[in-house]
Amino acid sequence: MNDFTLIEAAGGGRPKVAGVAYSGGKMNLPGWKHPVVIDLAGMEIPETVPLLTNHENKTEARVGMISASVRNNALEISGEIVSDSKDAQDIVAQAKAGADWQLSIGADVKECELVQGKHEVNGLMLEGPFYHIRKSVLREVSVVAVGADSKTAMKVAAKFNLSNIQGDAMSQEPEKKEAAAQAETVVPTKKPETEKVVVHAERGCEQEKTVESEAVPPAIQASAVDVAGTAREAATAAVKAERERVSAIQGICAGDYPEIEREAISAGWTPEVVTKKVLETMRAERPAADVNISVKTRPEGAEFRKSIEAAMCLRVGVDADTLEKSYGAQTVEAGMTEMDMPLRQLLVECMKLDGIPYSRGFDNETIRAAFSSVSLPGILSNVANKKLLQSYTAQPVIATKLCSTGDLNDFKENDRFRLTDVGDLLPVAADGEIKDGGLVEESAKNQLDTYGKKFCLTRKMIINDDLGAFMKVPTAMGNRAARLIDQLFFSRLLKNPTQADGKTLFHGGHKNLLTGATSALSADSLKKAIQLFLDQVDADGQPISVEPRFLLVPTALKHLAIELTQGATLIMAGTENAVRPALNVLADENLQVVSSPYLGNSAYEGASQSGWYLFGDPQTVDTWEIGFLKGKRTPTVERGETDFNTLGLWFRVYFDLGVREQDHRGMVKSNGAA
Repeated sequence: MNDFTLIEAAGGGRPKVAGVAYSGGKMNLPGWKHPVVIDLAGMEIPETVPLLTNHENKTEARVGMISASVRNNALEISGEIVSDSKDAQDIVAQAKAGADWQLSIGADVKECELVQGKHEVNGLMLEGPFYHIRKSVLREVSVVAVGADSKTAMKVAAKFNLSNIQGDAMSQEPEKKEAAAQAETVVPTKKPETEKVVVHAERGCEQEKTVESEAVPPAIQASAVDVAGTAREAATAAVKAERERVSAIQGICAGDYPEIEREAISAGWTPEVVTKKVLETMRAERPAADVNISVKTRPEGAEFRKSIEAAMCLRVGVDADTLEKSYGAQTVEAGMTEMDMPLRQLLVECMKLDGIPYSRGFDNETIRAAFSSVSLPGILSNVANKKLLQSYTAQPVIATKLCSTGDLNDFKENDRFRLTDVGDLLPVAADGEIKDGGLVEESAKNQLDTYGKKFCLTRKMIINDDLGAFMKVPTAMGNRAARLIDQLFFSRLLKNPTQADGKTLFHGGHKNLLTGATSALSADSLKKAIQLFLDQVDADGQPISVEPRFLLVPTALKHLAIELTQGATLIMAGTENAVRPALNVLADENLQVVSSPYLGNSAYEGASQSGWYLFGDPQTVDTWEIGFLKGKRTPTVERGETDFNTLGLWFRVYFDLGVREQDHRGMVKSNGAA
């Protein structure tokens, strides 16, 4: 339980605070997968600690200074409210009115471990899993309005400096004191002939005087009146002090501790003693665990920049596991606590990081100043890159199954050379001499081009805190970048480009083309195409010994292709008298059916709903190559130049890409029609 007690000093002094800030048990905190326990033995406690409101790290949020210490395996604090800010005034006013406040600590984590079994911390035997914060530094304690534990409460007491009145009057009941005061004000006008009168002079000493007269002299009567007045004032002050003491005790107990209240009034306890007793009782009643503690691990500088970058990535839907590979688990966990940061606050934080002055208002000048920073464009570019990459990798691409990948160093048309051996192995002669072999250099080509687009984070998006609208653009760009690979591949495949030997890629002279009515997809045409593929030879006329791996068909032929390649039996139709076995021999070819809508799309030159292809595995035979610039296999997002006509921040996405055929022997085409 985090107990917070406000003690208002007499005479307009500064209000005092005291309470329990942490009870030593488990806490469920945002951003931590398991409960957290702070080891108080390993907590470094400064001599003085700021008292804040709601953990806000700003000047006006500091309302006081306190000291902290560990007692009975709990963190206790005491101090005073020194600020005259509105927050401080509200805390004091609401506390006086009976509102409940709680305390919450902020600490830097220096050493942490994950405990799986049982482990004793702060005098408690705790069951894992939980994070054991072995070493930490107490940075601040905050006053919070609502805690996770509904049983926590704040008590209010008033402390007064009471004058010490000598004599028996302080021990009398108020009614008796008033009666005594009235009795002492009566002055006799006549005395017996011989009478001893005791006069209490103002100096406090006693004098005896024998009066031989029947009446009391006027001088002595005046002295007696003065004595009576002094006694009356003392009694009145004592009554007032007693009433104030009783009132203070009742305020401290507030009806929640009647036993303490009765004992304190009857035994003459001071308000300080009552406050101590109430706190002891509250500590004894507190639960074993507390979930209202904020363990703040907010980094600074470059680390804080990474944490808010991770927070923005999480906010737009990039999963934490992916981010951990880039930022690390601790940075991602810190980012989870900043996920609700609005865009306007992001601009302010970036200005702070770069030392740019900012105003409390949020206007066009603030937006322009934030755009001029280094941190804001960098953070948004990285967030956009992560979102684009997520979309890019999620989009299925057919060409990557059928093509190999390669790296090019520039945008010129590059020759892609490969060496092919010529000649078989020959018997070794008796003298042990091994004959020379030969190599033939074969070549293909590829060339990169750059594809791109730009998008803008506008002033309206910032004011509306619409990060989602901004991220829709890189999401769509990632999707289109992945589709671009297929678009380039199928566009060139369907055009059947001419090769260096003057023949088209699929040509009768290359022995990789089926034509005519019998080329329509069927069991027989598929067997012929497989035979063509297997009969391909290398440069010296020897079989390449590579089997087809993929059957590429338009969507109209997808299910027929699956039936032909995966069915257990083949059902023959017609009047043919020949008897065939029911076994489907094509199922043993292990062909993987790949269907693409590009093949039958009329927007592409050469598209056909009946044409189909066989491809070898690009890992074992050259087919097509997807070329990238110097190993950069994904699109790039970066900040563009700010346009004076647009109040916003421009970004651009670009992709360096080239797709070309490599060897006609790695594929076969069937026209599927005459």
